Order: sequence, then structure tokens, then C-alpha cells
Amino acid sequence: MKVVLFCGGMGTRMREYSETIPKPLVSVGHRPIIWHLMRHFAHFGHTEFILCLGYKGELIREYFLNYNPLMSEDSSLVKGKASLHASGTDVPDWTIHFVDTGLRRNIGGRLLAVKHLLKDDDVFLANYSDQLCDIDLNQYISQARQRDKIASFVAVRPPGSYHSITSDADGTVSYIGPWADSELWINGGYMVLKKEVFDHMKPGEELVEQPFQRLIEKKQLYTHRHTGFWKAMDTYKDKMSFDDDYESGNRPWEVWR
Repeated sequence: MKVVLFCGGMGTRMREYSETIPKPLVSVGHRPIIWHLMRHFAHFGHTEFILCLGYKGELIREYFLNYNPLMSEDSSLVKGKASLHASGTDVPDWTIHFVDTGLRRNIGGRLLAVKHLLKDDDVFLANYSDQLCDIDLNQYISQARQRDKIASFVAVRPPGSYHSITSDADGTVSYIGPWADSELWINGGYMVLKKEVFDHMKPGEELVEQPFQRLIEKKQLYTHRHTGFWKAMDTYKDKMSFDDDYESGNRPWEVWR
């Protein structure tokens, strides 16, 4: 299936990087986070990508159009000829469509902007480009197909030191505990969408705020609860956390290893 990736945001909470590069190009180890995400999809056979570009999208184009695995994998220069020490992590079978979807469009607007590339697809995948996960895509997609809803997404309980609370209207607390122990789940992306989703979208609408609400009313929205690894890169602190994971060898998103 084709994979739509939303890459156009300005990453305002990552000023340390976003003034020079778009957030999808912020590195995790030796490669940008979007490469790791695409490698995950490719591992499960989904190798045709539609990148919805916006802020500094030309840099994303440049990265992939000039992609050179020798710059990020172990390699040698022997008698003037470069060679990789290992294979299997390159991208020769990927097809990438680069689409300028505007500087300030929301997710719904970016999806509508690439509708013409999905006209022959009954089902397609979509995701944000700043998160990584260890989900088994084959299993998840199979379950989504069995549910036979117009739209599906992964629900997660993100890591962190926050506490969730339950309180009465007057502020009296009846529960306080770690976020991970609560029943709170958030939208973790990794969407499986039928082409009928476009029938419930209008120009200018945010995908989750209006179209998904219509699907809820029609009981056409399904979520898959994922209890494994999931992490988003929203802030500089998140970037440092990813770097710590990578350097320590704790890389659960690398399902292709």
C-alpha cells in the first residue's frame, strides 16, 4: 500500500533545529527520523511513499535525491573505490513522490492535496513524520481490515514522568498516578484509511477535528491499542532521548534488525 507522510509542519517547539532544517530531517543516530520511519514501513513491504512537503521541503527532496548510504553506514575506501561493510539498509526499491502541499496547510489540507495520487487505491496508509514505533504493521493492518472501518489509527500511552488525575467539579482529587497506569490513550498515528475518507473531508478542515468526528458518529473509526514502544520527537528533550536510545543500542523501532 502507498504511505502518505505529513512532512510540512514548522516544528516550532524545536527551534534548535527548525530554523535550519525541517523536523523530519532531525537526526536519530546517523540518519533523519523520517528515514527510520520509512524503513519501518519498507520492512513490511510498503515502499511507495507520498511526502506531503511544506516548510523547508526542498531540503527533504535534496536528502533523498542525493541519498548516499556511504555517508551513514560502515564503509571502506579500498584502492580508491568505496564499498559498504553491510547491505540491506539501503533504499533502492523505494518510490518517493515529493508533493509541495503548502507552507501553512493542516494535516487534512495536506491529505486532500495528494488525493490525486491515491485515486486508484482502495486503502492506503498515512502517518506523521516525527515518531517511531515497534508495531507489527502486518498484524495491525490485518486487524484494521477485519474491522472494515473507513479509518483506523494506533492509540498509545506515551512514556514520560507526568501524572494523570481524576477530580470532581469542585477540584477534590479522587485519583492521581503515573500516566502509564491510567486509562488515558492518545492518537499515535499509523493510520489505515479507505478512499471513502475523502467523502467526509472538506477543504480547510483538520483531519482529526472534523472528518474523524463525522466518522465517529457513523461508527466508522477504529483504534488499535499498542502497548509496545512509541515515541514522538516534539521537543529538544525528545531528540536527546532518541539519541540516548540510539547510542545505548536500545532501538526497538528497528524491527528490520
